[in-house]
Amino acid sequence: MKIALIVENSQAAKSATIHDALAAVAVPLGHEVFHYGMYTPEDKASLTYVMNGLLTGILLNSGAADFVVTGCGTGMGSMLAANSMPGVFCGLVIDPTDAFLFGQINDGNAISMPYAKGFGWAAELNLQDVYRKLFEGERGLGYPKERAEIMAKNRGILKSVKAVTCHDMLTVLKAIDQDLLKAAVAGEKFQEYFFANATDAGIRDYIKSVVATPALQPA
Repeated sequence: MKIALIVENSQAAKSATIHDALAAVAVPLGHEVFHYGMYTPEDKASLTYVMNGLLTGILLNSGAADFVVTGCGTGMGSMLAANSMPGVFCGLVIDPTDAFLFGQINDGNAISMPYAKGFGWAAELNLQDVYRKLFEGERGLGYPKERAEIMAKNRGILKSVKAVTCHDMLTVLKAIDQDLLKAAVAGEKFQEYFFANATDAGIRDYIKSVVATPALQPA
């Protein structure tokens, strides 16, 4: 599975801690981790929680990622922004129990975590335990087990509802503020990772045209 990590600007100083915890768990399980930034608070490309959501939508809908790990100070902003995108089902995950229940009941494709609120001593251990609960076993098996069938049915209903209430991702990309889109895909390693992994030709080609267009210079 291709796992994308996206870190918002207010928490960029913790980027290495977050990435190391994710890689320590996911890579030995056979997953690939692609860190889309931010990497440090001094990065030229700065990501807000709104951009986190937009980037999550781009990566999942294009096939560049199978799962996205993101967050912000409380985790709520990135979760809301991610869930505004088509095809994204993002849970707010604070501890390993949240991770287990989200994986088994909701079986979504993204999580958002708080990297300021409650992020203290041994925070890296909590991160590793969260990622382990998410990625070490099969998701979507239900909890409790006897409710697995109805949970799977409700996930399908939710997907069909979202398909009606949201435009497709290519339509979103063409209609959204193009300066916001340019900023969201301006990360140092975005092009390297995205174009090597994206499978949706329409989204890939549109993003290629966006990154190829020079930004307007202020008068």
